[in-house]
Amino acid sequence: MKFNLALETFPTLRCYALLSAVIFILNACTTTVPNLTVTSPDGNVSLVMGNDNGKISYALSSEGKQLVHASELSILAERPTAKILGSSLHSEDTTWQPVWGQFSEIRNHYNELVVTIDLDGIPAKLYARAYDNGIGFRYELEGYANGTPANFYCEYNLNSTDILYCPAGEGTPFGPSSIAEVGALAKQPKLMMPLVIESSAQVNLSFLESDLVVAPEFGVIKFTYDQAKEALISSNKTKLTAEKTTTPWRVILINDKPGDLVTNTVPLNLATPNKIADPSWIQPGKTMWDWRVHGYTTKDGFTYGIDTESYIRFIDFAAEKGIEYFLIDDSWYTKVTKGHFEISEKFDIEKVSKYAHDKGVKLILYYDRHKGSYGDEALFPYYKSLGMSGIKYGFMGTNVSFTSAAIQNSAENHLLIDFHDSPVPFTGIERTYPNAITKEYCHAQQDSRRAFTPETFIKMALINAIQGPLDMNNGNFDLIGINNGSRQKGPKKQHSYFSTVASEAARTLIIYSGLVCIPDAPEAYREKSDLFEFIEKMPVGKWDESKVLHAKMGEYISTARRHGEEWFIGSVYNQKGGTLQIELDFLKEDQKYSVTYYEDTPETHCKTNPEAYNVITEIVSKGELITAKMAPGGGHCMWIRPVTI
Repeated sequence: MKFNLALETFPTLRCYALLSAVIFILNACTTTVPNLTVTSPDGNVSLVMGNDNGKISYALSSEGKQLVHASELSILAERPTAKILGSSLHSEDTTWQPVWGQFSEIRNHYNELVVTIDLDGIPAKLYARAYDNGIGFRYELEGYANGTPANFYCEYNLNSTDILYCPAGEGTPFGPSSIAEVGALAKQPKLMMPLVIESSAQVNLSFLESDLVVAPEFGVIKFTYDQAKEALISSNKTKLTAEKTTTPWRVILINDKPGDLVTNTVPLNLATPNKIADPSWIQPGKTMWDWRVHGYTTKDGFTYGIDTESYIRFIDFAAEKGIEYFLIDDSWYTKVTKGHFEISEKFDIEKVSKYAHDKGVKLILYYDRHKGSYGDEALFPYYKSLGMSGIKYGFMGTNVSFTSAAIQNSAENHLLIDFHDSPVPFTGIERTYPNAITKEYCHAQQDSRRAFTPETFIKMALINAIQGPLDMNNGNFDLIGINNGSRQKGPKKQHSYFSTVASEAARTLIIYSGLVCIPDAPEAYREKSDLFEFIEKMPVGKWDESKVLHAKMGEYISTARRHGEEWFIGSVYNQKGGTLQIELDFLKEDQKYSVTYYEDTPETHCKTNPEAYNVITEIVSKGELITAKMAPGGGHCMWIRPVTI
């Protein structure tokens, strides 16, 4: 256990003098309050807490480099005088097993400083945890009057040359922009969680929150740039009503490499442990999806639409390929009133449900509140009565309490829940309620019938994905048909979707999710069944280990995931194309492996020849260096498994 309690003193009360006809000192005093320092278990991360002029502050450094300069923390709206009364230090080193995720086991190793504070008569505790790759703050309060105004306020005093990125809803993520440039903007950008900072200290940071479910009344963390303070701040206001309040965590992740922010487990470690007593019914996996296929005409003349026959075809393919789910999106119903769905006359829901059950395929149904409110108190039991396994919930809005209730109600009815349309990010919720399987906290492919660029994908994979699993809908194989306008829900502008089929396959692995939604027609996948093998074989959400091998914002990313002794690796490049050297140093000694490459050809191009690819198999061993060559906007996939003798 490595932590340090430094006793650096500084004056907190200045001497006061009373000037009158005769000057004399009525009261002169100097009181010193110690700075409190807690370091990470490896001793590299140092968090210093101060108490000066009635304010609590923190400063953060890593390996002796200052990352966040002295920055204020407070919790009550009126900002009363904060006085440190005492502190204690604790440490923990345990492991736990997620129901599903990027790892089968997660180590929870930290040192914690607990600071007891008096806020003008209101007792509070400030918890500060230091991990090897991040920190977290949270307050605990009691003894306040009902309705006391609160404001969870946190400053992030960075260097002006630090570079900032953040999500931008369905648009390309914001950045790169220096802190100085952000401060100089006439119109401040909307800074969404998570913020990513390329620090001038040559490390990568991310600012976000965790465990919002414990106090939804605070709302999603709100970032702004305070021009007066020349610092980023987060400020969330509410009124305290319960007898005791525990706030969400304010989190700062610290990693040398940008890709490691995506696999950083600090937010999960800070989240409330699993509250579902028996989660055995929660199964991650892949799902077919009908929405983007409408209008696709097969070689035998069948046209996909919103009808029973189309759904039967999806279910047949899912059963054939071992795909666990089929998601039926909007338009399976025409109108919603309280307690009633008017189901499309083209859709025999009982027949489709029974057929799927007999084939061993689970169904997920979309629900869109724009078409009317069924009433959430009845919605989830109704879906359960239909034999559904999950719900994709559209247009919920950003009401945290409403979203939290939906997650818990779906869990009570043994339903997975996938959030659509800029939902509450809820970082760490998949630990607490693992039925919260994924969410579209991103620009999913062709959202608003727009297509995004390879550069946008890479940025979202390194920014949006930090907050948790994403439903991005990667994996289109009929790129030529989509670009030619053969789909009812294809991009509004033809030939605006830049990708290659090898890149599409790689993206399904790179983006972490408990439910990988593949958006193309069964026939498109059958025509490229040798390439589809990479997606088919992936054990989604059942990973033992995940790592980002290479990453550079807007340029490339390469991700490797292990299940048992098998490895799956997906890499993509921007529109310049390029190569990445993948060293197989993570394989076992004295073991031969069969590797299948799913890759672009020399003729492949994301704009002019997106469907050209090769599939090659060879034998490799630990330590070999693989050159993954990618076309402009292209990709590269590897499936590695031990050779059995």
